[in-house]
Amino acid sequence: MIDRTLWSYQNIAAHLRVQRDTVRSYRKHGLMPPPDVVEDGRSYWYADTVRSWAAARPRSRTRGHG
Repeated sequence: MIDRTLWSYQNIAAHLRVQRDTVRSYRKHGLMPPPDVVEDGRSYWYADTVRSWAAARPRSRTRGHG
């Protein structure tokens, strides 16, 4: 089943467990897919788009253990 729920920066940040500004930085630096929908100047991504991108992105090392 395809999940076409639209996610905002806030939803993506919660999914990734990061701050909303971190997600904005990812987009600014081209590290995430373009938005699936833009409404009234606001960007949204389908939940499936975010999940696929998040699963494929490189993982950073655990902080404090290196």
